[in-house]
Amino acid sequence: MPREPKALADRWLATSAGLSWDVRIAFLRSEAQARTLAEVAEAVDRVCVAAEQAEPRALALRVALVDWLLAEDATDLAQRLREEAAGRALLALARLLRRPLARTGIGSVPPRLNVPDYGGERPLSLGERRALARRPTRASLEQLLADPHPLVIRNLLANPKLVEDDVVRLAARRPARAEVLAEIAKNPRWAHRVRVRRAIVFNPWSPPEQAVPLVGLLARVDLVAVVAAPDLPVHVRAAALELLERRPPHRARPGKPTLQ
Repeated sequence: MPREPKALADRWLATSAGLSWDVRIAFLRSEAQARTLAEVAEAVDRVCVAAEQAEPRALALRVALVDWLLAEDATDLAQRLREEAAGRALLALARLLRRPLARTGIGSVPPRLNVPDYGGERPLSLGERRALARRPTRASLEQLLADPHPLVIRNLLANPKLVEDDVVRLAARRPARAEVLAEIAKNPRWAHRVRVRRAIVFNPWSPPEQAVPLVGLLARVDLVAVVAAPDLPVHVRAAALELLERRPPHRARPGKPTLQ
């Protein structure tokens, strides 16, 4: 198997192109286990450089890299890759795994959101609401989508009756609890859908550790919009501006966006 970084990155791009999302993640995990940390770091960096230049296969693989390396079971590997990136100046890898600054401004204080009225004679307990989320009627979905508890939302996201439009509305709701938005961002069924990712990034209540990695998966037109959005955290806008400067076309244009 090839061990030179460019050859390894090319192998990943070629092999993963025809794989489904879950098989692609499993492929990356198996490749990482068979390689040294240095080899994995350089190959991921090369894929990220290509993705920042809008190479289609690299953009698709970067989605899988985000889902893989920012999952809870990859925390240790992600930290070792951060250290490798810092020590060897692998800047694209560092951007992929950057740790956001502490939240400030909008979204820094959790909103007080009440449990919706489910129409019964008494308020439903958390257990009852979670059970309802597993088998909701279409009529109860509106109440469930407004429920502020992340465990209710977790059950709801797994329900086959939920459609993408519902999840986009949920991800775009303001104010919102960061824990609820994190449930959406970590859900494999929904997190890789373009409209859902976009709604999470553009929601100022989204947790930075979820929003910043997703910025790198946005189209150029969305990066421009993120930079220009005054209600988004400055580090989310800064990440978008940094990526925008690396996306084609490279030459400066009149009216180039800047942070205000």
